[in-house]
Amino acid sequence: MTEAAPNIRWQTSTFAGLDAATLYALLKLRSEVFVVEQQCVYLDPDGKDAHPGTLHVIGRAEDDGIAAYLRILPAGLGYPQVSFGRVLTAPAYRGRGLGDPLVRVALEQIEHRWPGSDVQIGAQAHLEHYYARHGFVRNSDTYLDDGIPHIDMLRRAAGASA
Repeated sequence: MTEAAPNIRWQTSTFAGLDAATLYALLKLRSEVFVVEQQCVYLDPDGKDAHPGTLHVIGRAEDDGIAAYLRILPAGLGYPQVSFGRVLTAPAYRGRGLGDPLVRVALEQIEHRWPGSDVQIGAQAHLEHYYARHGFVRNSDTYLDDGIPHIDMLRRAAGASA
């Protein structure tokens, strides 16, 4: 049985706008999910978090804890296009319908900050159909990233030609 969706407050911030407690909490959560849970030994803080154009989208639960998170990178920082990644839902909030609103908030922020931009992501291959629901189309062969099968996916801006 799926628990009811929690009341989430979405916030978007630059690195400079994050207070120390929030930064610590999101880096800790990213390490818990990507390094420990997924058993990928890599340096998560990769220098892109602090870029002035990077946006951090945080879904805060009623207790002010981080329930969901992703970061948006400006064009040229991860891919030639605007991109997002480090997409996660905190373990205590999984299965409660936070993924779709998180991606919608990210796409709204991208359209607001970079109107008419295509969006490129590197997705875990098993999430291809999930991201397809948000308008993304596979545009690469499967490749391994830290031992996990990934694919690149592109979402063309509204009105853009292929």
